[in-house]
Amino acid sequence: MELEFEQVLGTPALLSIAGGAVLALLALIIWLKVHPLLALVGVSLVTAFAAGIPAESVMDVLIAGFGDTMGEVALLVGLGAMFARVVEISGGAKALSDSLIGRFGEERAPLALGIASLLFGIPIFFDAAFMVMLPIVFSVARRLGGGVLMYALPAGAALTTMHVLLPPHPGAVAATVFLGADVGLVLLLGLLVGVPTWYISGYLYGVWIGRRIVLPVPEILVGGPQARPEDEEGRRPPRPAAILGLLALPLALIFMNTGLSTAVDTGVLPETAWISVLTVLGSTPIALLITVFVAMYVLGTRRGYGRGFLEDLFDNALKPIAPVILITGAGGMFGGVLLASGIGDALAETLRGIGLPLIVSTFVIAALLRIALGTATVAITTSAGLLSASILAADLNPVQAAAMVIALAGGSSVVSHVNDASFWLIGRLLGMDVITTFKTWTVIKTLVGVVAFGFASLIYVVAS
Repeated sequence: MELEFEQVLGTPALLSIAGGAVLALLALIIWLKVHPLLALVGVSLVTAFAAGIPAESVMDVLIAGFGDTMGEVALLVGLGAMFARVVEISGGAKALSDSLIGRFGEERAPLALGIASLLFGIPIFFDAAFMVMLPIVFSVARRLGGGVLMYALPAGAALTTMHVLLPPHPGAVAATVFLGADVGLVLLLGLLVGVPTWYISGYLYGVWIGRRIVLPVPEILVGGPQARPEDEEGRRPPRPAAILGLLALPLALIFMNTGLSTAVDTGVLPETAWISVLTVLGSTPIALLITVFVAMYVLGTRRGYGRGFLEDLFDNALKPIAPVILITGAGGMFGGVLLASGIGDALAETLRGIGLPLIVSTFVIAALLRIALGTATVAITTSAGLLSASILAADLNPVQAAAMVIALAGGSSVVSHVNDASFWLIGRLLGMDVITTFKTWTVIKTLVGVVAFGFASLIYVVAS
């Protein structure tokens, strides 16, 4: 939320306030064992006053930060949990996991999950894709043992790598536009950089740390203690092809949305009423909604589950994720306060003349804004806007411009921590405490950013 007020505090004071707020959050949650929701809301309130936000605007800022994040997360996580529950209860998750293990072998199960996630992560936003993949990940982890992280981290890392580096995800699109790069070339280089980046950062490290931090498979998707139907043991599980079809449905709808939107924006197709309707149907929340309805029939009604059972199933599926959604929204509230206080603008102006090589400065500025504000999209958009004049004036060739976008996107990934909504989402869904989330998700996000920057820098130099 942008406020019309004059910030009288300087950058050192604002950064000190932001750093103190993060330390206060860690102390409250880790040492004093205050519930994260209470800690995040309380620290957000104190930070808003300390940063000089006018008292009459404080509540608006808090609610806007919370609401914006909830608007992005709540529907996706809620619908994803409902889909995950019907896939799990029908035996579909087990059937698909058995098929994956049969084809790839037990030793390669994390690799198989990661490759599948790379494909799903290209068009689908991180939150939605993670919820769709979660029942499959949990089923594989239950069957093979060894802890959930060894399977979940490579998959989550694949999704976030695609989300950070590739169009049509918002950060990469914004950077491409600001820096005058070619979207097709950014997509191509993003794939060339993204796959080895994921393998190094997400697969190798994810499996390594997952074997050292062994956590049980969370019961968050079970949706309470309700039993399966009495005749469940007599049912044949769905075919793996049916589950793959359901997983591909939102993928196809979102691809339709992306294709039609691009065709309209480029003038290939006129903006008719039918195209507008199809574009809405391909938006991520509606695509997931359609997928849940289809799954209700294919995995529920057609297999003999009664309407009452399905209603109870979905009702119970939503109960365990309420804390996840609320804590994630509160994390967005904290990030919104930092953003509204002007910390990003003050930091960006300070970094304008740091004198580093152009591609290094893009990464450093995006990284520092990401650490300060907690949102990758804002960090990459602010950085791109700040540097666009310098980059356009440098008269880069198309490959260098695309490499610059990848470097900027890499910087926006690093050091996910308590002001980042995904930090809380991943931590809570996988049953991790704050310290464990730092050891796993924060490290993976940082590795993704640094490794992607390294590859982008190599391409930039070679293309010079």
